[in-house]
Amino acid sequence: MTFGKRSLILWVPLIAYVIFLGVASLGLNREQQTVVQSRMIGKPVPPMDLPAGASSRPTLSTKAMADGQPRLLNIFASWCVPCIAEAPVLLQLAQRGVPIDGVAIRDARADVDDFLTRHGNPYQRIGLDERSALQFYMGSSGVPETFVVDGKGIIRYQHIGVIGPQDVDMILTKLREAQS
Repeated sequence: MTFGKRSLILWVPLIAYVIFLGVASLGLNREQQTVVQSRMIGKPVPPMDLPAGASSRPTLSTKAMADGQPRLLNIFASWCVPCIAEAPVLLQLAQRGVPIDGVAIRDARADVDDFLTRHGNPYQRIGLDERSALQFYMGSSGVPETFVVDGKGIIRYQHIGVIGPQDVDMILTKLREAQS
């Protein structure tokens, strides 16, 4: 009888290890959500009254976001390399009549001015979020990130990452949906 208990005790760690491997492999093989979606979708843009982020554009406030016209709210930074890649597409959208407001994250006005001079300025208004407070409240996971905001200031869609040429039709569709 002692021999049976002893052999059982020897097998317990092996059985536990096999169970652990099974659970771990199920977790690894499961489809992972790699995108953090904002909980602000369907809610108003958080209250803000940011200082001007660029010398050539007015400041950005919550009131300006609820002017009756859907728009893009693009979160970017002068130090952000993907933001440089996104700049030509934002310029094309602006040339097509899409209103775009920007929020420069953890930046300085002089650096934003330099960024806009080098890569173009698609923005109607730019706010400076030196501490990323608005970015935090928006549920933004990084830069660049763009939100479709309807004419009442309600967030309708979140695009994480660079808006590339392949995304233009989808962004235009989301803006049209935000009009209704």
